[in-house]
Amino acid sequence: MATGLLGGTFDPIHVAHLIMAEAALEDLSLDRVIFMPSAVPPHKPGSGITAVAHRIEMVRRATADNPRFEVSELEASRPAPSYTIDTVRELESTLDGGRLHFIMGADSLTQFFSWKDPLALLSSCEFAVAPRPGVELGEADPRILERARILSAPAIDLSSSDIRERVRQGRTIRYLVPPEVSAYIAEKKLYS
Repeated sequence: MATGLLGGTFDPIHVAHLIMAEAALEDLSLDRVIFMPSAVPPHKPGSGITAVAHRIEMVRRATADNPRFEVSELEASRPAPSYTIDTVRELESTLDGGRLHFIMGADSLTQFFSWKDPLALLSSCEFAVAPRPGVELGEADPRILERARILSAPAIDLSSSDIRERVRQGRTIRYLVPPEVSAYIAEKKLYS
């Protein structure tokens, strides 16, 4: 089974995440994409991240209409912080020889070699990279670029931090997040 892994804080999940996952399904002929909300990302310790239970629920609601999208609580159930290499190693044992494709935004390429065990990660999975506005792929380390497949997803300038700020300002987030996520944010009074 060809599997994609899209990890992140998802605080909140937004349409660019979903577009990236859908492009990976199509471009890489994947059977599924696993969304992996992290409990405590190592690059964002103590930064006021929304409770993981809320973030998981938003991801569940955002992906519910796509049978090829799955949500995993693997990282959320582990002691913090969440390291990608640990997740990949744990998932590898469930793939029955299938190759794991790690899906990431181009903005993460420049930080990749600051991650835990990046060389082990490079040898453990394939990489799929979604373009981001303002990010020059040629500036990334060639060790990852030569292993990466650039996805056909459109480059969308959208971030979770921008969405949180819009909510704080009382501005609309319509069309930036799925309606189910917008309703959950309003219901739980997140980010306001």
